[in-house]
Amino acid sequence: MRKLLFPIIVIIATFAIVARLFYLQIVDDSFLKKADINALKIVYDYPERGYIYDRNGELLVANQPSYDIMVIPREVKNIDTLELCTILDITLEDFDKKLEKAKVYSPRLPSLFLAQLTKKEFAAFQEKIRHFKGFYIQKRNLRDYQVDYGANVFGYIRQINEMELERRKYYKSGELIGMTGVEQAYEEDLRGIRGVHYIQKDKFNKEIGPFKEGIYDTLAVKGNDLTITIDAELQKYGQELMIRKRGGIVALEPKTGEILALVTAPSFDPSMLVGRDRSKNYMAIDSIPGKPFFDKVLQGQFAPGSPFKILTGLIGLQEEVIDTQTRFPCSHGFYYARGAFMKCHDVGSWNLHPAIANSCNTYFAQTYMRIINKYRTPSQGVDAWHNHLKSFGLDNYMGYDLPYGQKGFIPTSEHYKKVYPNGGWRSTAIVSNSIGQGEVVMTPMQLANVMCAVANEGYYYTPHIIKKIENKEIDKSFIQKKQTTIDKQHFRPVIEGLAEVYKSGTARRLQIPEIDICGKTGTVENFATVNGERTKLTDHSVFLAFAPKENPKIVIAVFIENGGFGATWAGPIASLMIEKYLKGEITRTDLEKRMLEGDLSANYVLKDISDKQREEREKQKRLEKEMLEKLKATQNGKN
Repeated sequence: MRKLLFPIIVIIATFAIVARLFYLQIVDDSFLKKADINALKIVYDYPERGYIYDRNGELLVANQPSYDIMVIPREVKNIDTLELCTILDITLEDFDKKLEKAKVYSPRLPSLFLAQLTKKEFAAFQEKIRHFKGFYIQKRNLRDYQVDYGANVFGYIRQINEMELERRKYYKSGELIGMTGVEQAYEEDLRGIRGVHYIQKDKFNKEIGPFKEGIYDTLAVKGNDLTITIDAELQKYGQELMIRKRGGIVALEPKTGEILALVTAPSFDPSMLVGRDRSKNYMAIDSIPGKPFFDKVLQGQFAPGSPFKILTGLIGLQEEVIDTQTRFPCSHGFYYARGAFMKCHDVGSWNLHPAIANSCNTYFAQTYMRIINKYRTPSQGVDAWHNHLKSFGLDNYMGYDLPYGQKGFIPTSEHYKKVYPNGGWRSTAIVSNSIGQGEVVMTPMQLANVMCAVANEGYYYTPHIIKKIENKEIDKSFIQKKQTTIDKQHFRPVIEGLAEVYKSGTARRLQIPEIDICGKTGTVENFATVNGERTKLTDHSVFLAFAPKENPKIVIAVFIENGGFGATWAGPIASLMIEKYLKGEITRTDLEKRMLEGDLSANYVLKDISDKQREEREKQKRLEKEMLEKLKATQNGKN
């Protein structure tokens, strides 16, 4: 057997080598293609990016042709640099920088030299292209926006940078990639597949035709068209209502979780981020007070205020610490600990229904303390409360299909153990949570999702913006029902209270004819540091609603920064958005006129001062940190 072992090994090794050679030389000649690369010119054919439509089939985003100048550095020989710079309106210094950057990427592969030529530049260059060896024109497609709203929804496209090229191997230098919004979330669907042509060159570097008769050439494949869940008319209307205001609006279809409108303010025309002026416009938009690039609905984290009382009531019912007839007396508030008084605007003795309608702080604070005190320790009570809230999607990312967002914060017992390391805390120390102040933080999207669960009497679907992808199914997680920990029977009493908000409660002046709306006002305290002092600013205005009361079709959350009472700004906007969606017209023209003409600019003066001072402090800290690091590096060098 030992005599046969060596011959067997030799035979197996020989067979493996022969098989590999056969594969490389006959089956796969990619190595041959690589060997011939010096005699090849590779030309890419970029596909048209997929179109974007609204839920009703209205075209929102299309394409327009654009022309880039590409360069292969090693082929640049004996050209009139000054003439080229004159045609392209660039300096000699710009020319040298661009060519050097291309050499760093690759001396023999195409690199972007100048993007998005104007028609005049393209015509002038095309006429004399034969004089500029090593340069050629690459046709691409830029976005052509059919509407002047929805920038936060669509996102934008830009050239991929060097850092991303290292990480994302599919892309080549100069290619365009989706950033933020739908463009980023569905980049792989929208971008399509680029085509490639291999052109053979002779020893004089002249093109002599397709390499191997084009057997390696591929055609470009257009990107998939998308239908998004946005209702274009509702989105446009929401953006008009938010002019000269800051904040956000989100409207959802409760039975599906589809996003009907996603408005952030201030905003901008998406076409500003197309073309050669994109970078300049980006900087200009970024400098606008109010942060237009910051989506207030997905990224803004705020104390939810009184709408949180809906959750306090539901958890109280589920935990059986109250029922619909439980009453708590209120005399403009109540003492919840020695010397500690929670204010309220109500006087009377309320059960659940009128407590919701009139937003009684006392009722929900008492309910919250009963929830916490039901358990043997406050820690157990807080964690039970937290688990109920988590079932509504709180204290977590919503899982929607847009590429950014915040998770908010719902405290657990672990948090309070850190805050009170010596123990001794109890429900009275954290009672502000009951009315959506305290440590509770939510995004407007999370608020809207809570209202979906209420409208559906116990379940919700993950909010999402994709409705249909050409040639592909959408993520199945968006059609999976998510159940809360609250039993269905507890929602109906709360819904009746929310309906009463519009009939006799805090939103009674916001009624819409022929539509039964369920809603909840909110007024959220707001502080900022101005000139080193904690300063109270105008409260935030918050409103949650769904309609109609039976078989709801729309849920809406409106958050107006520094807007005051919930019924002053957020409430009217919510009512108008609901009427626009359900009826297609506005009958409350009095509300519409006031909202369209309303200007809250004066309310943001102190906020802008605070923001500017904070940015200056952060800048100073960064400079000090850099100086300290340089000093340490110098000292280490000496040592």
